[in-house]
Amino acid sequence: MQKVIVASWLWTETGMLPEPMIVVDEDRILSITSRQDGEMPRDAAILDYSGSMIAPAFLDVHIHGCAGHDVMEGSSDALLAISRFLGQHGTGSFLATTVTAPLDVTMKSLSNLARQLRLIHEWPGAMACGVHLEGPFLSHAKRGVHPVEDLREPSIEIFDQLFEAADGMVRLMTLAPELPGAEALTRHATQRGVRVSMGHSNATAAEAERLIHAGATSATHTFNAMRSLDHREPGIAGVVLSESALFAELICDGIHVDPRMVQLWWRLKGSQRGILVTDAMAATGMPDGEYRLGGMLVQVANGRATANGVLAGSVLTLDQALKNMIAFTGAGLAELLPLLTRNPAQMIGVEERGYLSPGKRADIVALADDGRLIASLVGGVPVARG
Repeated sequence: MQKVIVASWLWTETGMLPEPMIVVDEDRILSITSRQDGEMPRDAAILDYSGSMIAPAFLDVHIHGCAGHDVMEGSSDALLAISRFLGQHGTGSFLATTVTAPLDVTMKSLSNLARQLRLIHEWPGAMACGVHLEGPFLSHAKRGVHPVEDLREPSIEIFDQLFEAADGMVRLMTLAPELPGAEALTRHATQRGVRVSMGHSNATAAEAERLIHAGATSATHTFNAMRSLDHREPGIAGVVLSESALFAELICDGIHVDPRMVQLWWRLKGSQRGILVTDAMAATGMPDGEYRLGGMLVQVANGRATANGVLAGSVLTLDQALKNMIAFTGAGLAELLPLLTRNPAQMIGVEERGYLSPGKRADIVALADDGRLIASLVGGVPVARG
């Protein structure tokens, strides 16, 4: 049976469509029209979200885990649990993000991830669309919780081993610009179709600019794990904010970045280059306690995830990040939706996931004006909250 999804507004690449009507056949979008211009199919089930705005489901390019699982487990049970939880919170696709570990452990995790990404055909929620390598090519000075003994200087040989272990599914890599060999690795990775994001870095502005010239396109969790902004040496943060072509991630949980700095980031990156991410770890959606981030133990209490007193990811979901952005900046829902849809899709080169059109899987969210998630649909089917 076909389904028809109606609402008050549909967010599109070209503007807002009033009174939209989306016809879904099985799990795919058959057509998108206004109710005035379209013809209602006979005997179709109607999902009515009047009063809401509908949009593509979200894309999270930086997430380590949730629902008690870490992506580096590399098992179908872990990935399906993560998929299900993310789907409940409006996320339709994600990059499985690694954390620095011994190379043999990382290789094994990537191999297992690649196998599962090939084998899993029925995702109960968000679909994994590749891998984000966060490490091992990070700065010692700004490593955060990444184990110092497992960090490596940029190496084309090691990168190729990681890339092959992941069966070519690496779409994004975080890299510290100041490390020897960073520019050569950036050019090489870019040639292999991998986007490079600057992060976990003590780079100066000049070092960051050199990596952009080599092909870097984004910045990892802006302000966090990077040289502080200074008026004489703006560092990587200054370049992130002033370089108009550069995409920039932000963890908008009110813990990682003060709301006043969120406002500054929004004014400078805006709807065209801002990207909201969660950096979520296994404790997301779980009670306070001790959880794993890769091979590390992380303590979670009152919304903060820390290891040895250092922030270790978050327990944020993208639907909450959107609500926070509206509250912190006063920006409208339509202005902010690109930060969770079009922009991350463009940045990693999977633009087909950043918008809705006929033939695509009907992964859709319905949202209130304040960003509150009214409904999350996977393949046109509403996902029940756990």
